[in-house]
Amino acid sequence: MSTDETIAEILKRIYGPVQGNEAFERVKPLLDDFPAQKSRKDGFFSNSDAVLITYGDSLNQSGESSLNTLGNFARTYLKNAFSAVHILPFCPYSSDDGFSVMDFHAVNPDLGGWEDVNHLSRDFELMFDLVLNHISSQSDWFKRYLNQEPGFDALALEVDPEQDLSMVTRPRTTPLLTPFTRTDGETVHVWTTFSADQIDLNYTSLDVLEKMIDVLLFYVRQGALLIRLDAIAYLWKEIGTNCIHLPQTHDMVKLFRAVLDAVAPDVMIITETNVPHPENISYFGNGRDEAQMVYNFTLPPLLLYTFVKQDATVFSQWARGLSLSSAATTFFNFTASHDGIGVRPLEGILPDTEIDFLADHVRKNGGDVSCKRNPDGSDTPYELNITYVDALSGPEDNDITRAARFLASQAIQLVMPGVPGIYIHSLLGSRNWNEGVAQTGRARTINRRPLQYPEVLAEIEVPGSLRYRIFHAYLNMLSIRRRQPAFHPGASFEVVDIASGCVTIKRAAGDQVVLAITSVCDKELTMDVSGPGRSCTTDLLTGASFDPGKIRLPPFATLWLADHRF
Repeated sequence: MSTDETIAEILKRIYGPVQGNEAFERVKPLLDDFPAQKSRKDGFFSNSDAVLITYGDSLNQSGESSLNTLGNFARTYLKNAFSAVHILPFCPYSSDDGFSVMDFHAVNPDLGGWEDVNHLSRDFELMFDLVLNHISSQSDWFKRYLNQEPGFDALALEVDPEQDLSMVTRPRTTPLLTPFTRTDGETVHVWTTFSADQIDLNYTSLDVLEKMIDVLLFYVRQGALLIRLDAIAYLWKEIGTNCIHLPQTHDMVKLFRAVLDAVAPDVMIITETNVPHPENISYFGNGRDEAQMVYNFTLPPLLLYTFVKQDATVFSQWARGLSLSSAATTFFNFTASHDGIGVRPLEGILPDTEIDFLADHVRKNGGDVSCKRNPDGSDTPYELNITYVDALSGPEDNDITRAARFLASQAIQLVMPGVPGIYIHSLLGSRNWNEGVAQTGRARTINRRPLQYPEVLAEIEVPGSLRYRIFHAYLNMLSIRRRQPAFHPGASFEVVDIASGCVTIKRAAGDQVVLAITSVCDKELTMDVSGPGRSCTTDLLTGASFDPGKIRLPPFATLWLADHRF
């Protein structure tokens, strides 16, 4: 089946035969006008891939654009460690630090311009956010909707507030519907999944569909090689259902994938769905028709739980069940992001009492807990708002212990099957920004601090500082990791049971086998990993040799033992 036929078939499934044909007639000119690209890659992923996740203004310096400062930092320090940079939403916005987009086609002038984005793309692959579920209430599009202008009059979803919407899955405690007054004086209630400023787009409208495919292709023109589908799970709404993961939503992902396969086959889709693992991996589709990558949302909270409990048993059981639908898909492994640490992915893995235990732990460490609204009107934890450094630490930890514990968690992330995504505040060892939370009143601000670049440079060059201890050790792990065939996303993966106080993972590709052992506890461990014909092993991180029968692992230490005969 040709790509045109695939696209036409998907559109008919979503919209029916008549409207589906009309949708195809709208989409086809967008594809015909796009300068089609041929595939240049031999496979989607490799062990050299790692993604830096950052806001455009995470680093700032007087006299230059923030995006230019980011580019200078990345080119100076990160070229031997990272292959790609995910610039979080950098368009003009009205709230939510970029996720209430006012203009999809512009760069926020406070950050710089398209020339800064394009300059960064010369040295790194780029990931852009396609914030396709909603748009700012202050956007020109929404103003034109309120004016009932042709092409925009069906932009939003109008719902009678008397409708029974109790089945709708809610990721927030705010009202689902928000009233607005149109220019004709009529009050309408529109769907707002995430906030009153974030107007959900109505994808039953072919005008919306055409506009958003145009945005997708525009981002590819601007150099995006990875497209993150933000909040994709909530895209399609149908009253009387839970309005999450609906078949039309999956078909929309397939549509975006087919469009990119047709004109830009090197561009990959990554889906962002903060939900339990089985729901999350459903966005792989059949392995070749939806996302190439999905966020491994269970990893951050379960890894945190492992270190807080100092017991890897539950983590190892979960990791043992990880599998991929095809060699064309993989996980995007992360521990921290611009959002909090989602706890919905722990459903079915930990009981509610243990999730409450994690929430209490985070509050004691200076963080907060955001909740979601349930169908019965109750609220339960949705995400933990805290930096990953502080989430792992005890209030009594000194910087040596704090860094060791944090780096151990990141070492586990780096050996999991998939591509690592590292948030800039993790790379820089940032602590909780409680002052920012007091300023904004938003819990997520705790891990979104805009930093002054000269101050950061001073700290990462001062031996003994927390930033120094984390930054340089982290870069060293990344630079070593990317040279090991055994850490290829498609390399074999096995969880090995050695001791409950450590996570042990065996990776293998070709003639290289690596046994990655990481302590998750504050006690020294002794272990025997000997086997026939094995007299010594080498740690890739330090170059030190070990007797495999007499390994002593200090608290929160990591060994990447390379041996051809494990």
